[in-house]
Amino acid sequence: MQENKEILNELYDAVVFGNVKKAREIAEKIVQRSFSANTALEKMREAMRTVDGKYEKKEYFIVDVASSASAMREAFKVLEPHLKVDSAEITGKVVIGSLKGNVQGLGKDIVAATLRTAGLHVVDVGVDIPPKVFVDTAMREKAQIIGVSISVEETIPFLKDLVELLKRSKLTGTIRTVIGGQAVSEQTRLEYGIDAYAKDAWDCVKKVKQLLANA
Repeated sequence: MQENKEILNELYDAVVFGNVKKAREIAEKIVQRSFSANTALEKMREAMRTVDGKYEKKEYFIVDVASSASAMREAFKVLEPHLKVDSAEITGKVVIGSLKGNVQGLGKDIVAATLRTAGLHVVDVGVDIPPKVFVDTAMREKAQIIGVSISVEETIPFLKDLVELLKRSKLTGTIRTVIGGQAVSEQTRLEYGIDAYAKDAWDCVKKVKQLLANA
């Protein structure tokens, strides 16, 4: 139907241009009119791929990507209860947050939104989070992955506590870890015994899916 196509294109534009209010309003219309929430989600994934392309070409800056991620997150909140998910499609649960001493949540928010659109369950614990909260939340939520955002170099040593807590709880290998953020690298991953390092949100989706596949 033409009407369906138009509303999906409006949702696509709202996400690409980071219009949070409009994205939510369109998502509400989609639900009210009983359009497919799954089709709408796929359209948002397409929009974020466009945003990613613009960022790669330097047409968009990180603030633009953040706006798009926020618009997608708001629409997703409305659509989520109406999504039809095959049990086979539920690939895993991720606990994500910014490590203790890191109060900037922009990158973490983008990653969380991108993971959600990839079909993963995401539990966002926020910013300035101690290692124990990551581990306790992952245990309570029965999550397979802990994602840690680190933008302040001085806070990297807290990763040692995270790894130690997982070892003491005999969860090493059961709950896998992935790090990202401007303060960390592949070298950090090797140094602290973290399972994966992601260079950006889309790489994080790839690494999380690899960890889940090898669990």
